Amino acid sequence: MKRQGASISHANDAPFVEGLRDFFAYRDLGIAEATGGTAVVHVIRASGASDKAQAWHCHDTQFQMVYVLKGWVDFEYEGQGRVRLSTGSSVYQPPNIRHRELAHSDDLEMLEVVTPAKFATVEDQ
Repeated sequence: MKRQGASISHANDAPFVEGLRDFFAYRDLGIAEATGGTAVVHVIRASGASDKAQAWHCHDTQFQMVYVLKGWVDFEYEGQGRVRLSTGSSVYQPPNIRHRELAHSDDLEMLEVVTPAKFATVEDQ
């Protein structure tokens, strides 16, 4: 087995860029490369406030969790209902659970950890 190296990321090493959702910007922390695709970790920042409910979707993952660093976000999970996550809150999203984002504050920042690093997102039609 190939030994993996440490991954160190500083704020000025990786800028926020467009990603899965156009109302969020993403800062990759270098974990996908360091783990050979086993996991991805990034900081997600809101591109302004939103109160527009997004489409239902799911992610084909093995593990996914979100930790709110700043602000708040409202999600709706199938079978769970609406939940608000605010600074210091976290959520484990089971593989393929249907969910959608309902609203978020303009200062929202979240840390997200997902395995594997590359995963499919299936939007409801």
